[in-house]
Amino acid sequence: MDIVAEGMTFMTVKERCRNCGGTSFVQATDYVSLRPLGKKMAIGTEKIYTVCLDCGEVLSIKVKDPEKLK
Repeated sequence: MDIVAEGMTFMTVKERCRNCGGTSFVQATDYVSLRPLGKKMAIGTEKIYTVCLDCGEVLSIKVKDPEKLK
């Protein structure tokens, strides 16, 4: 079940945190665009982090729109 609050998605997933065993996570971004090397003027795309709410371990990092890296 996902719960959206103030631009963040809180989620409980079947997966467990590899650091503490927690099962509650939040998806968050730092709003810093990831851009391809050699394309300084590219807009890029945001990184989305999945973070354990119990210990702060980052479970995953993915890009919001991979097409913008081409």
